[in-house]
Amino acid sequence: MLFQIYGDRSLWQLFGWVLVFTGLIICNEIARRTKLGGVFFFIALPLALTVYFIVITVAAHGGVAWAVENPTVKYMNSWFHYAKLYAADIGCVGFMMLKYKWGVGKKEWFKPFPFIIVGINILIAVCSDFESAWHFYSSGQHWWLSSENVWLYGGWWNILNGIAGILNIFCMTGWWGIYSSKKQKDMLWPDMTIWFIVAYDLWNFEYTYLNLPTHAWYCGLALLLAPTFANALWNKGAWIQNRANTLAMWCMFAQVFPLFQEYGKFAVIPSLYGDSFREYGDMLAPSAVNAANMPTAANPTAQGVIAIIALAANVICIAVIIKRSVEQKKNPYRNEIFAGTRDFELAMARKED
Repeated sequence: MLFQIYGDRSLWQLFGWVLVFTGLIICNEIARRTKLGGVFFFIALPLALTVYFIVITVAAHGGVAWAVENPTVKYMNSWFHYAKLYAADIGCVGFMMLKYKWGVGKKEWFKPFPFIIVGINILIAVCSDFESAWHFYSSGQHWWLSSENVWLYGGWWNILNGIAGILNIFCMTGWWGIYSSKKQKDMLWPDMTIWFIVAYDLWNFEYTYLNLPTHAWYCGLALLLAPTFANALWNKGAWIQNRANTLAMWCMFAQVFPLFQEYGKFAVIPSLYGDSFREYGDMLAPSAVNAANMPTAANPTAQGVIAIIALAANVICIAVIIKRSVEQKKNPYRNEIFAGTRDFELAMARKED
């Protein structure tokens, strides 16, 4: 079993997952279908939250009690969370510029923007993976306490997954094959087919499983499956737009309401933590977030197995890309090499005339 979902709390944990999954799909549909929805979620809301983040951070550094105890300050204060939120939001705004042809969104040279911003997002996660591995190899201890007081279990699996992330960047092909859909509802990247999506999802799930263990049930499963589900059933070719939208939305929610996944009935942790949940005051919390006591048991089997699978998926994906590019005698990044495949043709059928 990948997660500890059993006992009296299991129905609440499953219900929480359904809430996140359906909530992300609904919000993404609002954002992608109208300009007003996109402007609200990716311009107005982030600007308002930026003011909030600055205020609580300055106040916390000044020792103001209410700010020091603010959940965002206590549980979401690492460089990674802010970098991920703003990188994802910048991607969403850039994708809107491309699909609505705003400003530089009309220019041919701007088309590789999706590759650049996705590559940056992947590298942010890769750096976090290597950071965890460094803690292990520099100290000889698997357990290390993150800046958010979560116990992480570093090891060779972080190295493998970091390599998988780097390979995943080179699995993005057809950088200039960016289009607007009919009625400008979506930004399409037709060459980003199921080969890349599966390789990405496996790598990113392992990343969250290793480095965001108290969040992985939601940001590693619900968040990853929401755009994949939409791409499979009704929004072919717009996976990367859906992924960026849902990621930015989730990051904003998690940054402001971290206790949803850190404590109480909705909290879920991986099978790694053998001593599961404990009572802390009037709240039930995973042992992983008890800074005072390092977990006493660990079962990293799933971490290692998923790392191997994620690396293998990305090696297979890059091998397929190399094979197709050689057969077609095309540069896989300058040209679209998945033309003729089902995913590609379905996406192209949605392209604006």
